[in-house]
Amino acid sequence: MAESFVIVIPQFNDWEALNLLIVKINQDLAPETLSNTTLLIVDDCSSKDQTTPFPPFNGKEVKLLRLYRNLGHQKSIAIGLSYVAEHIPCDKVVVMDADGEDAPADINLMVAKSMQEPGKIIFAERKKRNESFLFRFFYVIYKHLFKQLTGKVITFGNFSLVPQRRLQNLVRVSEIWNNYPGGIIRSRIPYDSVPTDRAKRLAGNSQMNFVSLILHGLSAISVMVDTTAVRILIFSILMSIVAVAFIFVILFLKVIGNATPGWASTLGSTLMILMLQSFMISLFLVFMVLQYRSQQHFIPAIHYRDFVDTVDTIG
Repeated sequence: MAESFVIVIPQFNDWEALNLLIVKINQDLAPETLSNTTLLIVDDCSSKDQTTPFPPFNGKEVKLLRLYRNLGHQKSIAIGLSYVAEHIPCDKVVVMDADGEDAPADINLMVAKSMQEPGKIIFAERKKRNESFLFRFFYVIYKHLFKQLTGKVITFGNFSLVPQRRLQNLVRVSEIWNNYPGGIIRSRIPYDSVPTDRAKRLAGNSQMNFVSLILHGLSAISVMVDTTAVRILIFSILMSIVAVAFIFVILFLKVIGNATPGWASTLGSTLMILMLQSFMISLFLVFMVLQYRSQQHFIPAIHYRDFVDTVDTIG
């Protein structure tokens, strides 16, 4: 029996690109996969009305899930996955963007990889990007910071395939509410990836600006804030050791009479203040994280219903 699929597509005011994406899914998805696929479009409380109806879909059906309020891309994905886990029986779920930058043809590669690794989430890893030099430059910085602060490597985004056996685990991971790929890394659910090229946007302009990109990067780091806090504390301790070493050097220079009057005491006291401040801030951050871990967390599988307005079946 052929496997059944659901493609979860979050969108906000991207109706034109979404219509073109549905056409591309019809054209590029393998026929045996397409015939057993349901589209679940999560409308993130769009401020613009849909002006043209969806084009005919050659799969099973199209469902439109509307949210009561705008929550953002990551939360829309978590709600879509939670709805599928409860209401749509399927073997595998694909998460992709509505703008067309996630190429439908790459779903075929992820399906093939999933056949080889049936118990793993499969991500589309970008081997080539079409963004500007400035974006790629800051993206490299982001990946480097993510590795240094969390000890993990992130080379992928939302475009992924989730097998049913992992879906029920995933929708109970509170961190996906903040950042979907970061939450999967944090959850320790096994995953793998296939190399793909990022496609071009099908229509309209990107909703993502520079501030949004920074917030997205910080949200990915925040899901592993406990590890990040400890690493910052360790770094602070190492810097404090360096500061103490400099203070001893300054004292030595003052004793032998090679220090400029007033310079040694000023620099030494400044280093001492900076050392104590950085250490106390880092320690406070660690205690905040430990306190956060003792609190009850938001579980998408349980709480997503509070944000769902309507679910309509189209075609």
